[in-house]
Amino acid sequence: MLVKGGNLIRKGVRNILLIQLGDIGDVVLSFPCIRALRENFPQSNIIVAVREKARELIEDCQWATGVISVNKGRRRFTEELSYQKKFFSCLRKFHFDLSIDLRTGDRGAILAFLSGARQRIGFYAHDGKLWRNRLFTHLNMPEPKPDRHFASYYLDILFSVNMKTNHVWPEHEVPVERQQKAAALFKKENIPSGKTVVAVQPFSLWRYKEWGMRKYATLIKWMTSKFKIPVIITGSADERRRAARIIEICGEKNVYNFAGKTSIGMFAAVLKLCGLFIGGDSAGMHISGAVGTPTVNIFGPSPPISWAPRGDQHCVVSKNMPCVPCRQKGCNDSEKSRCLDELTFEEVRERVDEQMGLILT
Repeated sequence: MLVKGGNLIRKGVRNILLIQLGDIGDVVLSFPCIRALRENFPQSNIIVAVREKARELIEDCQWATGVISVNKGRRRFTEELSYQKKFFSCLRKFHFDLSIDLRTGDRGAILAFLSGARQRIGFYAHDGKLWRNRLFTHLNMPEPKPDRHFASYYLDILFSVNMKTNHVWPEHEVPVERQQKAAALFKKENIPSGKTVVAVQPFSLWRYKEWGMRKYATLIKWMTSKFKIPVIITGSADERRRAARIIEICGEKNVYNFAGKTSIGMFAAVLKLCGLFIGGDSAGMHISGAVGTPTVNIFGPSPPISWAPRGDQHCVVSKNMPCVPCRQKGCNDSEKSRCLDELTFEEVRERVDEQMGLILT
């Protein structure tokens, strides 16, 4: 619902800035917005501002014209001043006519304002920072819907100003060159060709969303034994040691440590070549859904109806407990989730078995 501003003036909109400074999963869930902007402004330049770690995803996005990345690294005071000067100089050279911020934080609002765009669209912030709301010419207050997916939530800001699209779920077309490089990486790692590869991501930015390393090791050992398939463990460079520990626990030779071995663009290409993705609420889940790889998603306190990929090729496993999902950071915000601790190997294995049966037939 639009609570500030009237009809959007479309005439003369040549340069558009879309701001998404969330995590990688948020960027993927914003792909329908980029596509909607392309459909509604086919001749305009669409520049997307994201964190540096998500830059490659936008570079590969077929609906975006370009990307501006925000680097939040540590810098000395003088270095920070120099960085900010160069950043905003780069920002203003685009001469934006329209800017859209998909989050309610301060940085995105300031970015939208300093872009120089005459029309600036944002979400209404309820946190009392009235100065932030004043930076926008148009404000959207989405109607509360407990079953709303976040891809739909982001699109709501465009729908509020009468931009429409029929493509409401994230899609990502991985460039052929990246897929070829991913295939070459599989060959370099001696992954058997002609076999269905399963990607497993046991890790998350938040430990309270993780099922547990030993249970993942048990699952991997069962999969490689029953289906005779290679399994790759994915994650960040910081998680490489934990991935190695899982391989050590399961004691299987047909398991490969891919944690930290790819950039985010190549990660999407690797997942595109896999027959199945298994993991928790993580970037890998969102990217797999967008590139068309079937998924088994292990959820705890966060609501799958808001985050999990939609479609018949995707399924969710969660513990049948009255408090699930509690939408907290673990039980009573303790960073520890009983619903995941008590989710058994057998419960997850059943869903994986079903998915593998569909994939291998």
